[in-house]
Amino acid sequence: MDRTGIIVVSICGALLVLWFIQTQKQEARWQQQQAEFARTNIVSSPQSPVNSSTASLTTTTSIQIFDTNAPENKIVLSNADARYTFTSRGGGLKTVELLKYPETISARWKKEGESSANGFATLNARTPVPVLAVLGDTNLIGDGIFTLTRTGDGGVRAEKLLPNGLLLTKQFHLSSNYLVNASVSLKNSSDKPLALPAQEFVVGTATPMDVDDNGMYLGATWFDGTNYIDNGTRYFNTNTTTFFGLMSRTPTPEFRGGIGNVVWAAAHNQFFALLAMPSQQAQQVVARPVNLTPLEENSIATGVGIQTALVYPAQTLSANSNVERQIVFFAGPKEYRTLARIGEDFQNHADLAMNFGTGYISFWGVGTFFAKLLLSSMNWLHDVTKMGYGWAIVVITIILRAVFWPLTAAGTRSMKRMQALAPEVKALKEKYKDDPQKFTQKQMELWKKNKVSPLGGCLPMLVQMPVFFGFLAMIRCAIELRGAHFLWVADLTKPDTLFMIPGLNFPFNLLPLLMVGVMIWQSHLQPVSPGMDPGQQKMMRYMPLMMLLFLYNYSSGMALYMTVSTLLGILQMQLTKTNPPPATTTIPALTPLSKKKK
Repeated sequence: MDRTGIIVVSICGALLVLWFIQTQKQEARWQQQQAEFARTNIVSSPQSPVNSSTASLTTTTSIQIFDTNAPENKIVLSNADARYTFTSRGGGLKTVELLKYPETISARWKKEGESSANGFATLNARTPVPVLAVLGDTNLIGDGIFTLTRTGDGGVRAEKLLPNGLLLTKQFHLSSNYLVNASVSLKNSSDKPLALPAQEFVVGTATPMDVDDNGMYLGATWFDGTNYIDNGTRYFNTNTTTFFGLMSRTPTPEFRGGIGNVVWAAAHNQFFALLAMPSQQAQQVVARPVNLTPLEENSIATGVGIQTALVYPAQTLSANSNVERQIVFFAGPKEYRTLARIGEDFQNHADLAMNFGTGYISFWGVGTFFAKLLLSSMNWLHDVTKMGYGWAIVVITIILRAVFWPLTAAGTRSMKRMQALAPEVKALKEKYKDDPQKFTQKQMELWKKNKVSPLGGCLPMLVQMPVFFGFLAMIRCAIELRGAHFLWVADLTKPDTLFMIPGLNFPFNLLPLLMVGVMIWQSHLQPVSPGMDPGQQKMMRYMPLMMLLFLYNYSSGMALYMTVSTLLGILQMQLTKTNPPPATTTIPALTPLSKKKK
């Protein structure tokens, strides 16, 4: 392999190693943090004041919940965005139906009536624990049945008096932008001090949205003012091996984090989130997998959700005193513009709630920047021109190719110069075959004299990698693309499955096949690097087949971007070929040492 090929492969290999090390370090840090908080088992002193921010937490190994078979009373409130159902079981928000979003997007390959899902996208569905249920030991739960009433200002109140004199009162008021303002009052109605155990205020449970949702993007997210952590299904997976079975891991049935610094926490799936923002930072956040009632038969949707809760420390309430906690809930789509409108305190965190920066896709923060830029550009094109989102992706791809055109053209010219200099390089190699260091020096002088850069061929690819990762993150998270059509594609966020291959039960996705086809075409049109043997040439030309492993079942919007970008690359290559070959500085013919006269 020639020097340029070695450099390209080395750089790509180094990036893969760095990515692997980063993800493993991140996972190890999460597990270490979870283990530290799992060891915390200290109960506050009975003399601790109510407003103590340093009170320790009790790590509850078995969280008591209320009787889910008890009679249930419901109250339903609605606005233009959603329908909110409150329940007496746990005294919380049972479900949120988003009236502007369908429950599922029909795939064209499915037969009519194959899926019974035809309602609205529903958050916290199929779980018995409502949003803002207060969990803990029996002194907080009792039978878990609250008295549910409507308030005069259009809200909902849930009340429960426990035998120990603790009066739990919750109030809910709907707001705009999918927000719900809630307050929880814990009052000691007795004339004696009351030991209040640690409490978990449930943020909600992340659940699959439809029968085709395999739960890959379920997660629990929290922010401490500086660091952002997202624990997905992989974190709670019971598998004991990772990275294709090469490394062992310890199953993690629960995650705990925070030391009095939980700014906000969320339970989310791919496109929707239940997000809690307490007025005062919570002590900890806890997340654990929970079982869900099944959707329907033959569903690939997982039967496990991820429940997230804010944790408050054990305290002692003096006689006839109370503590009140204010929490603002967001229950809606992970739409960047909507999240940015929540408020000044949260607008800088909207990209975190979008999960742009999760794992390798963040590309050390650069991919996150491009994800926001690409999403804003796509929405602007859609809003101004009224074009579909598929055509907006095509236009953005053309613009990106135009921006990178000078760099790509310079790389192509450098490769042509390098090809033209191949005979001189070969002669230098023969002349200094016994002195590799001298050969390298002379080769670099020759390239410099003829304005050839050894990185000229791979630099355009390296510069465009952050944009590639930005597209990966944006298309994965953009709810605007959910249900967006393009030609035969029914949903740009899902594979463009045309039919299931008979006998194999395997999807036939056309766009990834077209993408790989044009990539192979491009590889056959590209000039061959000088010095590369035929076997290596053939291997490099068919490397695009590897993309099938990554993008075959990914969002079709990504395959659309890659296909259009590759076609534009072929067009640029053909236009560059029409230009006259670049002139090189001629040097005297080199005579091998063995043929020189004495």
